[in-house]
Amino acid sequence: MPASSEDLPVGRRTPAQGVLPTSEGATILWCTVGTDHRGDWCAQDAVIDLLRDLWSDPANAWLVGYFLLMPDHVHFFATPKDGPWVEVERWTAFWKDRFSKRGGNLTWRWQRGLFHHRLRSEREYQEKGVYMMNNPVRAGLVKHADEWPWRGRIHTLRW
Repeated sequence: MPASSEDLPVGRRTPAQGVLPTSEGATILWCTVGTDHRGDWCAQDAVIDLLRDLWSDPANAWLVGYFLLMPDHVHFFATPKDGPWVEVERWTAFWKDRFSKRGGNLTWRWQRGLFHHRLRSEREYQEKGVYMMNNPVRAGLVKHADEWPWRGRIHTLRW
């Protein structure tokens, strides 16, 4: 047991819940949603088509910018749409529910929740974008990032 508060570990083990909009710059999140039990079904045409449809409408309370599907997870940037505020966790639960109902495959299940990180600067936005697009290269799935077919953009998100 730590002797004092100075001995306590620094940092957070789980992401903060809830994101409030800010008046200081853009509210852009970098998000990751994993497949249930790390299933490797995510990187395929049927999944990318369904996600594009859902994120365009009806799950448009948050606008999805660039995204990338890996076999067992999806990364994407998102920003809240103008209008009534919807928590990112509630929005994610909504599109995952619609995905399950429209997907037609009982093995296509998402993990509960999501990981999200609020971007603090345009530089961080660019760095996360490079990291995301190079994920298939690091995983040994392709030699060059532009060879990976399961990526795209729904909306243009501006810092």
